[in-house]
This record gives sequence, structure tokens and C-alpha cells, in this order.
Amino acid sequence: MPMRHCLTFLAMLALWYAPAAALAQPNESAARQQLDALGQEIDSLSQRLSDTGQARDSAERELKDVETELADTHQRLDTLQAERRELNEETTQLLQHRDRLQAERDAQYTALAQQLAALYRLGPTPQLKLLLNQNDPAELDRMQAYLNRLTQARQQRLADIGRLDTALADTQQALGERQTRLDALADELEAQSALLAQRTTERRGVVATLDDRYGSEADRLADLNQSREQAEQQLRAIQAELARLSQPTPTTHITRTQGDLPWPVQGSITADFQRRDGVHYNGIVIQANEGTAVTAVHSGRVVFAEWMRGFGNLLIIDHGDQIMTLHAHLQQFSARPGQQVSRGDEIGRVGNSGGQSRSALYFEVRRGGEPINPQRWIARR
Repeated sequence: MPMRHCLTFLAMLALWYAPAAALAQPNESAARQQLDALGQEIDSLSQRLSDTGQARDSAERELKDVETELADTHQRLDTLQAERRELNEETTQLLQHRDRLQAERDAQYTALAQQLAALYRLGPTPQLKLLLNQNDPAELDRMQAYLNRLTQARQQRLADIGRLDTALADTQQALGERQTRLDALADELEAQSALLAQRTTERRGVVATLDDRYGSEADRLADLNQSREQAEQQLRAIQAELARLSQPTPTTHITRTQGDLPWPVQGSITADFQRRDGVHYNGIVIQANEGTAVTAVHSGRVVFAEWMRGFGNLLIIDHGDQIMTLHAHLQQFSARPGQQVSRGDEIGRVGNSGGQSRSALYFEVRRGGEPINPQRWIARR
């Protein structure tokens, strides 16, 4: 998602956070004009920032493209696998329902057979026999009532069997539809898995190309520092846009939880705050297995979720009170800009995007746009 799309999202957030009375304007066209005017203002700003965060050369652009496609493929695979799990659960429930219906129908057939056997024992014309063989009118009435109930019960059994046959047919049709969709999902999952393998191979080649361009360690560090400065410019632009909202982000009282926030992912810290050169200077690096869920440490709203040079797939949450958390090198996003998240909600997966050699989460905490030590905010272990 380009920077200008993110800024347009911030324009929508401005209206989102506006008081309800301001949004409930009687003139819909006036509200639309207000949205358009704010959108044009931010669009004008995005034109001035159009080069911010862009890759410098073809290799970096290729890395951005392939890692973005990798994230999309991972998300597509997750979606397909979730649908397959849901279909499997529905199929299991339908099979159980079918078994119950068949058992009920078998019971109805057994009861019907017993009723028919009782009628058979009375002979082909039980009413006529009653009239010819019974002298007691009261006994005749009782026998006639019994025959009537037997007939009604037989008719009810036949109706129940018809209903069960219809329900069984519907269930069998639903099972067939689920199986057809499952077969299609299996084919699509296979295709997506092949695409994932292809994109992974492409990424490996791009990263090797990027590594080969450094003539020395000094060149590599100089490039990392340039990436960090470029990223800082873009982060300052995001912070400035948040400050321009007509209403500030509502407080989530995150400052009260300082020193007690949960870890965004479980793992070992391999780079401390301000202990490493390059783009990881302002946060910490938590090593974790690829694909591990990354969760929000506190409630807030996602204000940025896209690829950024040096950070790879970067997701930013605004928690109010000028506090933001940054989560970088994600394999994929599980939340989108504008989405409200709560503490513990999954927001992404651990990855190695941004050209990293191993999977890890880069985590920052910023107050008023300035980085602060995340280890003072998350709980001690």
C-alpha cells in the first residue's frame, strides 16, 4: 500500500474520531465535502512525500515486490486453510446429523412395522369383524378407538419417515457441496503452496543480489544508516499526520501499564535498545520462529501496515497519549489500517521481511514520535 493510501486512511480516521454530533450532520453532502476537503489536503501532502520510503534501486524495488507478494500468499494460504478447517467442521457436524437422522428413520420404520403387524393380526377387515363378533357396545367402542389410534399412528409414522427422508436428502446434498468445495480448496492450496515456494526462491535470489553489492562492512553499515534515516522521515510524517487529526486518538491509558505490558511475541532478545547499528537502533529484536503469531501489547488502532525499506512489513499501532508501537519484519499482516485492536489480538506473524537473514520481530515503542526503551514497558521475565 503506497504512503498516500495510508495518509488517506488517516483522513478517514479523523472523521472516525470526530464527535458523534459532528458526524450526524443533517446535510449528507456537507459531510461528504468535509471528507473530500480533508482527503485532498492529505493527498497534497502525500504528493510531497511520494518518494519517502521508496526503494532506491531495482533490487530494492524487487525485494519490496516479492516480499509483498509473499505476505499476500501467506495470508491467502491462511484464509484457505481456515476455510478448509471450517468446512471440515461443518462436514463432521453434517455427518453426525445424517447418522442421527438415519437412526431416527430406522426407529420409525421399526415402529411402523410393529403397527402393521398389529393390524395384520386383526385381519383384512377388522371393523367388520368387530361388528359381527362383539355383543357389548362398550367393548365395540373401545376397540374402534384403538383401531383409530393405530391408523393415526401409522399415518404419523409415514409422515415422519417422509420428513426424515427429505432431511436426509438435504443433508446428503450439503455434504456433496462441502466435498466439492473441499476438493477445490485442495487444488487452490496446492497452487498457492507452489507459488509460495516460487516467491521464496525469488526472494532468496534478491537478497543475495543486495548482499553482493556491498564492497565492505562499512558500505553495509552506511546503507543501513541511510535506510534508518529514510524510515525516520516516513515515521515522522505519520506522526505529524496523527497530530493533525481533528480529534486526538482516544486515550487507552497505556501509560498506566508501563512495565507490565505483555511481550508481543515470546522469544529471546538478540539486540537491545540502542545497542546495534542500522535500522534496529531504536528498538529491540526478539528472535522467534517464522510464522509465530505477533500480538498487540495494548489496545489501540492500526495506523500503518505496509512494506517499508529497512523494516520490511511494518505495522504501527497508535495507543493514544502520543504512544505508538512498531512491529517490523512481519511475514504477513493480520490487521489492517483503521482496525481497532485489543490487548492480545493477533496483528501479524513473525517473518524475515526487509531482507533479513533470519526470522525475528523488531519492536519499538515511541512517545511523541521519539523512540523510548521498549524493555521499560514490557514485563520482566
